[in-house]
Amino acid sequence: MSKLMPRQPVPDLEVPLVGGGQWRLADQTPEHFTLICFYRGQHCPICKTYVKELDRLAGDFAERGIGVVTLSSDTLERAEATITDWNLENLPVGYGLSIDKAREWGLYVSTSRGKTSLGIVEPDLFSEPGVFAVRPDGTLYMGSVNTMPFARTHFKEILGAFDFIIKNDYPARGAP
Repeated sequence: MSKLMPRQPVPDLEVPLVGGGQWRLADQTPEHFTLICFYRGQHCPICKTYVKELDRLAGDFAERGIGVVTLSSDTLERAEATITDWNLENLPVGYGLSIDKAREWGLYVSTSRGKTSLGIVEPDLFSEPGVFAVRPDGTLYMGSVNTMPFARTHFKEILGAFDFIIKNDYPARGAP
């Protein structure tokens, strides 16, 4: 597993999107940041609540010059079901993230424990959640990685932080 460093380039990232096309980090041109939300997959009840919050706030992020995407290692079929079952309307949803790419981004990887409370079987391997803000120049501004589904930073808090960050030209922190 790699450790990403603020103000340093992040790994390339490219995934197919539900509905067609490819999402490539290198193609993103936000005014301020690209916010990348890695979620565990359709099987995760906590991701359902979490990603729905991001979906509700997607327009608020866009108004601030922040592009958003959410993605997982799910198959196309599971990602399509995620959009339908979770009533997602505003987010591009990527799928097919490789475990190697997840590890390159510093995400933790877990193995299946069978069915979740949603009644969906976990994939054999999948990444745990992470959220990253990447500047338009491809460098890491902020990252938050979880070892399990619990205790995540809420997107409403992240949105408020971006208001402060943008207003005050607050620098990336955490680099040696």
